[in-house]
Amino acid sequence: MHFKNTYLFVISFFLFGSSLAQTNSAISVFDPHELFAQNFYTKNGNEFRSSNGTPGPKYWQNRADYLLHAKIDTITNILSGSETIVYSNNSPDPLSSLWLELDQNTYREDARSNFYTSSPRRLKWTNKGSTDGYHFDNITITYKGKTIKADYIINDTRMQLRLPQPLLSKEKLKIQIKYHYTIPGTFGGRTDVYSTKNGKVYEVAQWYPRVCVYDDLHGWDALPFLGSGEFYCEYGDFDYTVTVPAGMIVAGSGELQNEKEVLNAKQMSRLNEARESDKTIMIRSEDDVNNEAGKKMNTKPVSWHFKMFNTRDVAFGVSKAYMWDAARVNLPNGKKALAMSVYPVESAGVNAWGRATEYLKKSIEFFSEKWFVYPYPVAVNEAGQAGGMEYPGIVFDGWRDKAGELYWVTAHEIGHNWFPMIVGSNERRYAWMDEGFNTFIDVYAADAFNNGEYAPKRDGEYAPGKGNPADEIIPLLKDSSAPNMMVRADMLTEKYRHPLVYFKPAFGLVMLREEILGKDRFDYAFKKYIEYWAYKHPAPDDFFRTMENESGEDLSWFWKEWFYNNWQFDVAIQSVSYTNNDTKNGIDVTLVNLQKMALPLTLRVVFKNGETLNLSLPVETWLQGNTHTQHLQTTRPVLSVIVDPDNKLPDSNRKNNVWNEN
Repeated sequence: MHFKNTYLFVISFFLFGSSLAQTNSAISVFDPHELFAQNFYTKNGNEFRSSNGTPGPKYWQNRADYLLHAKIDTITNILSGSETIVYSNNSPDPLSSLWLELDQNTYREDARSNFYTSSPRRLKWTNKGSTDGYHFDNITITYKGKTIKADYIINDTRMQLRLPQPLLSKEKLKIQIKYHYTIPGTFGGRTDVYSTKNGKVYEVAQWYPRVCVYDDLHGWDALPFLGSGEFYCEYGDFDYTVTVPAGMIVAGSGELQNEKEVLNAKQMSRLNEARESDKTIMIRSEDDVNNEAGKKMNTKPVSWHFKMFNTRDVAFGVSKAYMWDAARVNLPNGKKALAMSVYPVESAGVNAWGRATEYLKKSIEFFSEKWFVYPYPVAVNEAGQAGGMEYPGIVFDGWRDKAGELYWVTAHEIGHNWFPMIVGSNERRYAWMDEGFNTFIDVYAADAFNNGEYAPKRDGEYAPGKGNPADEIIPLLKDSSAPNMMVRADMLTEKYRHPLVYFKPAFGLVMLREEILGKDRFDYAFKKYIEYWAYKHPAPDDFFRTMENESGEDLSWFWKEWFYNNWQFDVAIQSVSYTNNDTKNGIDVTLVNLQKMALPLTLRVVFKNGETLNLSLPVETWLQGNTHTQHLQTTRPVLSVIVDPDNKLPDSNRKNNVWNEN
């Protein structure tokens, strides 16, 4: 309790049961029996997922290891690929078929994604072009030493491989696929090809058929890829090769295995220098690009070989127009990684992509120190048309982005390596578990970067300074048509996508950290959640249970009001009076909770001598009813009383938060 201007002292206080003279007569809809009802969790913990939020003693997940080869025809923009998948069935179930994701089929004219919404974002893609999706040249399955031609069907963005005999528990099989498809143009959204003055730039993602997740929650999670809902992938090791004409640069997920074969001596020397430098080192300068731009590209194919371990996906960029720079990333316990950026000369400049690697490096260092160490040897920031898309170890950011906009998108997209690349949640069902968590960690990264150069980031947007987030969330809470955060990701229209997927969960975690649990308890529990579920598949209950068990707090009321509902919050001052009408007897402040939400809050009393008193009222204030009278044993006359004086809570009517002496 802090008294400004004079001195610090303690005031004892106790509950005073009676209600005093009314100054606010609004009708309350608050029901403590609804908010604090027990049995929030509808399922008990089991051997797969424990009641304390950790993976159970018999938790399992399947595995997919990939050997991939891609060749890009830079004239036709056709990618030809071959892949070998070694799929391990670690589940207790025999599998009679396997399901694979075929994301490129979302660009077909008859794709389901063209019909599920009329949002401007989807129309922007579909109206500008389409492809004919995947073409399969050959698919075989090898099981128990026998190779057969696959029996399969294709339905939209899914393929079902029908096995001649079930894949038994604890056994593996091998899938071999040869395919090709046309890389979409700028309408691709996440994967595309676009042109610069020095040549084409390819952003290649979702480029190979990948096995759907089979888990203990849904069995096969084979929802179609519609666009808004992103990905849910199994973990495994990736060994992949990209073949392109000589003179093109390939920047990809993981670590390049054959530097001596694809880089010249100058590039290798500069790359080695960057590995030991905290300052950004130019690997391929603007002069290098310009000097080579007029040369006829050597059509002799060159293969770039990458490996990435314990990851759920890989992606890459390709261009002869890339400038390329890099710097060392300093990780906890003396570990190192390499941050690098590739971008066309149109993106160069100290106010633009000239600082991209700095932004990338500092973001990784902050997230690693604060939450969980970045696990991969390389991180890539690629400038392209996708304009903000994440994959393990590589992000596609806007080639026109500059200054703060480039910093925010870089920090946000590389932050996705924590959610959902390390903590492998199901983005297609619960988008808030990756976008919301990632937006939350962005808040503190922006505060830390270069003494807050681009801070504050408190509104869930890429641009700061839009106002108080506690005020900005109120229109959403008042919107009776708004869905809640728990709905399937693709159900959210564009109107609600950002508020419910990014902003509300992020602001909710800020409140949980700063107003409900406190920073120490929150940080401990949140880091435990990441630790427990790294490279695994958590569901919402796993997060909720972990936070409760590691913080020692029943938070079911908060999950209910904030995640499962869009309830409003409005605590009003009903009355303020001197006890027995005598200043020497202290004052009684009666509060009423008018809406369905409850939160801990601060009550500030301002005395006529200028001193102030802050009282923290816990959520249990509302455990038995909708009114609460607080007695303060003081002998000083009061000037005003304020609920939530710093406007940290989403109070929908701040006019009833203040009482002033008449």
